[in-house]
Amino acid sequence: MTTIQRILTIAVIVLGTMLTRFLPFLVFPKDKPVPGYIQYLGKVLAPAVFGLLVVYSLKGVSLFSGNHAIPEIISIGLVVLLHLWKRQMLVSIAGGTICYMLLVQTVFS
Repeated sequence: MTTIQRILTIAVIVLGTMLTRFLPFLVFPKDKPVPGYIQYLGKVLAPAVFGLLVVYSLKGVSLFSGNHAIPEIISIGLVVLLHLWKRQMLVSIAGGTICYMLLVQTVFS
């Protein structure tokens, strides 16, 4: 890349970042009520994304071959238990990930 191309690339990245940060405040000012469909999306979008990630993560798991999805089932159970206990999403995700990695690298290797 030439110097001009690098400068233009950085400028486009900065502009895109600023646009995504400032656009919601311009579209939905503080003195106007937030539309109902935006409030609805705020409530359902995060759980929907996590549900999609769970489905995507488990799409290649087979109950009829290999270790029969045992590390996945154990890790999902740990995530559920940690979330019911602590109600901290990051603790649940980290605990499940660590459990899964330990199981597949040591017990089910």
